[in-house]
Amino acid sequence: MQGKTVLVTGGAKRVGAAIVRRLHAAGANVAIHCRASLYDALALRAELNEQRPDSAITVQADLLDIATLPRVIKEVVQQFGHLDALVNNASSFYPTPLDQMTEQQWSDLLGTNLKAPLFLAQAAAAELRHRHGCIVNIVDIHAELPMHGHLLYNIAKSGLAGLTRSLAQEMAPQVRVNGVSPGVNLWPESAEWQDEEKRRKLIAHTLLKRAGDPDDIAKTVKFLIADAPYITGQIIAVDGGRSINIF
Repeated sequence: MQGKTVLVTGGAKRVGAAIVRRLHAAGANVAIHCRASLYDALALRAELNEQRPDSAITVQADLLDIATLPRVIKEVVQQFGHLDALVNNASSFYPTPLDQMTEQQWSDLLGTNLKAPLFLAQAAAAELRHRHGCIVNIVDIHAELPMHGHLLYNIAKSGLAGLTRSLAQEMAPQVRVNGVSPGVNLWPESAEWQDEEKRRKLIAHTLLKRAGDPDDIAKTVKFLIADAPYITGQIIAVDGGRSINIF
């Protein structure tokens, strides 16, 4: 990863921040994208630049504003001279039961989880082709195993899985495109996920009988970027075996 530059969307907090730290520790320069979490992004940037000067920047943008995406790529290239990898991690997540969902929720969940990764890949395509770079999309095991009550999120992540394979075909042979599908990992911050019994039941469905850690995702992202030159069009489940233990 020495000398490589990686843009991580939603990189200021949670799994995104773990990915940023893991790639930076491996020697990469990192661009930390955020929308509203500017304070967290600036704090992470300062932390990483203290370890290695001028190795981290922040890029603030609303990824739903497609017109701004070329500017995001331009800022990264202007700062570091090139872009080698894009990690589409930014995501919206909340329940949308069929009888309650709205068009605005459709626009938000499909926009953040599917539309933005597609058009950001388009904006980065020329630079990634030039650098023989790669894209890693953070998908979800619920792309294949729908989560009850989260209809629009399930649709969006299923689309992202399809996008991963389609982009791998479209951008070959210069650019590799893969995905990582987390399972039980870092719990959502909403009140419904603070129920310990609900958490216990989900963990019981994993083969390893424990929740994962954000760094489990980060390590897999780093592997796909740095150590997998003959892997493209694949989605790796990092879920403790949850996706093959549905009963």
